[in-house]
Amino acid sequence: MDQITFYPQGDKAITIHFGQELHKDLHQKIIAFTEFIEANPFPGLLEVIPSFTSATISYEPTKIKMVTPKKTPYDVVLSILKSRLTNLPVSISHPSKTVTIPVCYGGDFGPDLQDVADCHHLTQQQIINIHANQEYLVYMIGFAPGFPYLGGMSKEIATPRKATPRLKIPVGSVGIGGEQTGVYPIESPGGWQLIGRTPIRLFRQDAKQPSLLRAGDFVRFQPITPQQFEALRIEKQ
Repeated sequence: MDQITFYPQGDKAITIHFGQELHKDLHQKIIAFTEFIEANPFPGLLEVIPSFTSATISYEPTKIKMVTPKKTPYDVVLSILKSRLTNLPVSISHPSKTVTIPVCYGGDFGPDLQDVADCHHLTQQQIINIHANQEYLVYMIGFAPGFPYLGGMSKEIATPRKATPRLKIPVGSVGIGGEQTGVYPIESPGGWQLIGRTPIRLFRQDAKQPSLLRAGDFVRFQPITPQQFEALRIEKQ
């Protein structure tokens, strides 16, 4: 636990930093920890939120105070978390899944594809080939409900965000922001470079599992035609 540090987030949460360097092994540990806490909750636990190199645990102080009145809620939760980390399973229990997401690149679906190509002195097709020829790890879900932050994009197509963000980005838009790529699951503002769009819905509010993806899953993108996009859009409604 030498590299693990703990920081209070107000009086209702603790953030655990597992390390500084972003890599798959570190993220595997974060996911294993998240699963372990969720499967073995302590009184007062509200939520565990994994991210790139950390996890934030939110809790209800009054419930903890009722169980352990002589200690501060923070000290109680800190002690519990340290104990759980000592007994942390080596691997995650749920099998990570690989999700193939169809994407129609360019045109009205990806209005920034040419800008990304120009930035790297490549053709649009070369950008598409590079983007679709990777397997991406879902490091975290955030920013908007169901929005996956994906790691593993080739640095060949890493592109800065737009200087002026759009006020409205269509559902399913696939974008590049720096060295990351992601999919907008709902209509929202955003500054990522839009290179395509998927007809697959990544977030369904009324579903038992609202987010199609979860941290630890893998994603592959499959290029499709506008005709295929429309057919899948109708099919998935």
